[in-house]
Amino acid sequence: MELLPRRPAEFGSARYWDRFFRQRGQRPFEWYGAFPELCPVLHKYVRPRDKVLVVGCGNSELSEQMYDVGMCEDVVNIDISDAAIRQMQERSGSKRPKMSYMVMDMLQMDFPDAHFQVVLDKGTLDAILTDEEEATLAKADKMFAEISRVLQVGGRYLCVSLAQAHVLQKTVEYFSQEGWVVRVHQVAGSGDKQQFALPVFVYVMTKFRKIPGSAPQILEICPEEQDKPMRVESAERLVAAVKDRQHYALLCSQLSKTPCREQVSLDLCDKESGRPRYTLHVVDSALVKPSRDNHFAIFIIPQGRETEWLFGTEDGRRQLAASAGFGRLVTVALHREQHYEGMASIQAELSGKVMELAPPGLPARQQVPFLSVGGDIGVRTVQHRDASPMSGEYVVEDVKGDGTCYFRRLVFLCNRNVVQSEARLLAPTPLPGQKKRRKDKKKPSPAEPPAAIDKSYLCCEHHKAMVAGLCLLGGPDPLPGALLAVLVVGLGGGSLPLFIHDYFSQARVAVVEIDPSMLEVATRWFGFSQGDRMQVHVSDGLDYVAKLAAEAPAQYDAVMFDVDSKDLTVGMSCPPPAFVEKPFLQKVKTILKPEGVFVLNLVCRDARLKESVLATLREVFPLLYARRIEEEVNEILFCQPSPEGRRDPAELEARARALEGALRQPGRPWDSSYVLADMLQAVKIL
Repeated sequence: MELLPRRPAEFGSARYWDRFFRQRGQRPFEWYGAFPELCPVLHKYVRPRDKVLVVGCGNSELSEQMYDVGMCEDVVNIDISDAAIRQMQERSGSKRPKMSYMVMDMLQMDFPDAHFQVVLDKGTLDAILTDEEEATLAKADKMFAEISRVLQVGGRYLCVSLAQAHVLQKTVEYFSQEGWVVRVHQVAGSGDKQQFALPVFVYVMTKFRKIPGSAPQILEICPEEQDKPMRVESAERLVAAVKDRQHYALLCSQLSKTPCREQVSLDLCDKESGRPRYTLHVVDSALVKPSRDNHFAIFIIPQGRETEWLFGTEDGRRQLAASAGFGRLVTVALHREQHYEGMASIQAELSGKVMELAPPGLPARQQVPFLSVGGDIGVRTVQHRDASPMSGEYVVEDVKGDGTCYFRRLVFLCNRNVVQSEARLLAPTPLPGQKKRRKDKKKPSPAEPPAAIDKSYLCCEHHKAMVAGLCLLGGPDPLPGALLAVLVVGLGGGSLPLFIHDYFSQARVAVVEIDPSMLEVATRWFGFSQGDRMQVHVSDGLDYVAKLAAEAPAQYDAVMFDVDSKDLTVGMSCPPPAFVEKPFLQKVKTILKPEGVFVLNLVCRDARLKESVLATLREVFPLLYARRIEEEVNEILFCQPSPEGRRDPAELEARARALEGALRQPGRPWDSSYVLADMLQAVKIL
């Protein structure tokens, strides 16, 4: 501990370094970055005939090792410490005749201008630039100016650094403003084997003649796993890219030492585009006792299934890890913008990277299994991609579910982990008289899903619960043949209003959708159509309901809200907050018939906000039922304007069974997994 300086300023003191090297003795001192790790980067920029200056050499072996492997011979080492230079001279002796050592202050060097092709600095800048005080920054400017003076045009300043943000920012700004090309290399393997958890970087500044005017900056970063540099547009982005890699190295260091109590999430980006290619979640299971064979596994989530509860939530992933029986499970989600050849290519691409996330105690050379559902990566086909002024970018995609089923989904890319609408696709059936495909003929590609929409199937559990809520309507039996007026706010893919239209033969359905693009999507891609009993009004739901309340009150048997919020900063993603404010809810009550029902899909992660919404609903509607959707955040609220419509659970179940029996008509398709009574079993009266 006595070797450490009392103040950062002592790093620039010859007296301190003389004392340091005398007390340390002859043992070489390396701040960070061993030669085998630095060599692949250094050999790209140092040629055998280059004249090399090493500033602040200390008693590091770096220049000696470069000399000994033939990387360079004409090397001058300088340091302000006389003790360090004497040690280096004694150690080299006559073994390296072309290598010289000099006591010299790099802030005021005696060399002529343009004397060197390479200036090498290992940790010296980090020792000088200890803070952002004015005097420290002035010293750094002086150091840079001297390095610039002694370098030839086309020469390289190579700086080995831990890349603290202020050090990198100062270096990049100075040399880029001088018209130099700045490239930052991450040194491979430097984050986990050294005494520092942080990775080591090499800044490569190449000197060009300064062009008058505003020449474009050339800033690049080379991650450790690739040779090809990536261009970045500003010093701030370069610093941010380095910081991302530092955070990743710290994370890997932490994960290699202790189990993680909370799930860790990170994105691995495509080398070419820089866009996320894989999203990883690291899950440690306390329920699994690690043995030699169950320490660690990788689980590839099939394409399109990353939004399912088991893969898309913390509780689901925790259950998955326990069921898989591994102490640490890394789940890997695949991104729709990327192309994947198959499980083997993904395994080859990820095997090196995921091992950096291995748990403590993993046996050496342990084979780490890659798991998936059914052993494949699933199928995802993007059918349509566009952008709407209101909804932003969106995609319509077909994905393969369990077994042979395919599903069509609408996803808003502003919230890509949420499926906005979903419909099941029908398997193609041969036409009358059409012969079956012969076995020897080419089979259809599994990546070509069927195109027809199964309108009898409600994919979303909250839609099933919303339909089941029609049991609350007045009358002796809420039969499908009853004359019903239903208002649905929020079209999406149109599954909910289509189901009500098709299964309630006398229902007249009005749909309000603010985004005209969604009407086009629903019509073109989800089998939606308008008719005498189905009308879509392209309007703001707030304005439409307000107008109805003023002009035509008490006309709807059911009003359903299934509308998302575009404001992701609010802890409620459905509906937008304005839809649950008291004055607007009173307008909703006004357009309902006295025995009608208001059905609201509520998705709220903010507990206080949710309680506030429920309190407001209770002020307006005297009768309120709630149905929580299992394994989802959705909660379906059934609100009635009169307390006289209160029904006990047994009566609700009986009405639900009666309704389902009436809906199941001979010759009409019905999803056998959809039981209306089940949708109402867990209803609570609030």
